[in-house]
Amino acid sequence: MKLMMILPVLALAGCTTPSFQGLFDAAPAPAVAAPAPTLDPTPPPPPSVTAVTVEQFDTTTAEDRAAAVATTAPAGDRTLGTTIASLGSPSEPGIWLKTPLVTALASGRVAYQGKTINIELRPSGGAPGSGSQISLAAMRLIEAPLTALPEVTVFAGP
Repeated sequence: MKLMMILPVLALAGCTTPSFQGLFDAAPAPAVAAPAPTLDPTPPPPPSVTAVTVEQFDTTTAEDRAAAVATTAPAGDRTLGTTIASLGSPSEPGIWLKTPLVTALASGRVAYQGKTINIELRPSGGAPGSGSQISLAAMRLIEAPLTALPEVTVFAGP
């Protein structure tokens, strides 16, 4: 009987004291993502890390937005197709569409329910038909609900 009482003590005798060193250290700061390649020589700045509202995340200027809505179909403009677009990362500034309909950065346009805007087309690397991602600023300009999955028609410039 006495042996049964001593066994747990003997079993623990070979254990070392647990170490909590490093367990409560601060987590490393997240890596800052490199900005996405863009055709814009002066792209909008990324939103602040403290951004919480749509207005704080949309860092495009009034001039950026005015240029995007001033659409005139250029000669040689061609339809690339339609795609379902979900909201892309709000932390990526600008007026863009990541889509499998292009394989290189290009200037283009998107149309949604009578609204057409100039937009930067970025390759998504996805398979044809896999859908696209649209920037927060572009969603606002085409007046699509931010939680919607709008079907947009995509045009490429000449």
